[in-house]
Amino acid sequence: MENTVIKTENLTKRFGNFTAVERITFQVQRGEIFGFLGANGAGKTTAMRMLCGLIKPTSGKGEVAGFDISRNPENVKRNIGYMSQKFSLYEDLKVWENIRLYGGIYGMKDKEIANKTTQLLTTLGFENVRNTLVRSLPLGWKQKLAFSIAIFHEPKIVFLDEPTGGVDPATRRQFWELIYDAAERGITVFVTTHYMDEAEYCNRVSIMVDGKIEVLDTPSQLKLQFNVESMDEVFTRLARKAKRTWE
Repeated sequence: MENTVIKTENLTKRFGNFTAVERITFQVQRGEIFGFLGANGAGKTTAMRMLCGLIKPTSGKGEVAGFDISRNPENVKRNIGYMSQKFSLYEDLKVWENIRLYGGIYGMKDKEIANKTTQLLTTLGFENVRNTLVRSLPLGWKQKLAFSIAIFHEPKIVFLDEPTGGVDPATRRQFWELIYDAAERGITVFVTTHYMDEAEYCNRVSIMVDGKIEVLDTPSQLKLQFNVESMDEVFTRLARKAKRTWE
């Protein structure tokens, strides 16, 4: 299917005798908001690093944005965006300098960067902080800027690794508005989060337990399957099955 932008088949990663990710198989469609959940130690970070072309699988297959993650990791990297809670913009650079820097890293032309920078600052309402050092921005503003920079080059997929950690609920809601807008433009959003209310916002959710995908469905179907009222209850029930707690 041409709309399939991520697909894996029995994707596995072992470190010595330890199997971090065990034979996971799933697909993600263009413009989908896909929640990739799991308790600490479930294997989701290792799986995401394979999908981003950062580490090679031990066995199985994976394709992201039409490229094989084992054979063409550089092409994978060029067609994705990435942001995490730990992702840091350059704090000692101004807002516009950060945008220009990453635009250049993504291979964009100077004129395109200049035009899109003005557009982005207007969209975010950041015109008045254009020349402000990033370190001076509130955390929520930094997160919104980091996300916007991660999709500045209009990638096919953006990977978000716990992007809203540490920000207040109102800012998280604003952040999710940016996610919805990106998805409407056809960008696939692959997101991990520890906030189960955010899992409710996803089109589909997978939950990993001990290196395997235990369930994968829409939030409404998962709540129906487990006969519970919230994704938090679904997650808690599955997390109790986990035997390992580190990753």
